[in-house]
Amino acid sequence: MAQREETDGEQERERFADRALRIVEDGVYWSIAALLLTGSVVLIIAQVNVLLHLRDSPATQVMLEMLDGLLLVFIFVELLYAVRTSLRSRELVAEPFLIVGILACIKEIVVVSVDAANLLDKGPEFARAIVQVGVLGALVLVLAIAIFVLRLHRAGADHIRDRPDES
Repeated sequence: MAQREETDGEQERERFADRALRIVEDGVYWSIAALLLTGSVVLIIAQVNVLLHLRDSPATQVMLEMLDGLLLVFIFVELLYAVRTSLRSRELVAEPFLIVGILACIKEIVVVSVDAANLLDKGPEFARAIVQVGVLGALVLVLAIAIFVLRLHRAGADHIRDRPDES
């Protein structure tokens, strides 16, 4: 009988520790979510400010600055989605982070491509920029394939789970 009371007490302590850690974990996730949301709003305001300050600049420079900033906003929003999904499902989901990787690669491709246009007459520097764009493009492809495989895996798992027993 004493053995059972000890086991019950131990299980109760474990449940209490689990609840306490879950509350702390949720607090951390909510803090991250608040910071990402605040960062997104600040970035959008900054982009409006950039647009106003660059109104006399060439259109290509304005568009590059806007695209660069807006892709960063997309990254923040996608990370916010990842945090929200983690809070809801109680598990870390890989897909939003893969999408963030794709967005970051695309952002860098845009920046490097514009810089490469200015390096046309500088052979080795231009070649390095083109290789960098190629590597980033390949990375986008790899990340997209990873997302596709994850979705196939999830669809297969959902199909198996939803299938009625054949017994």
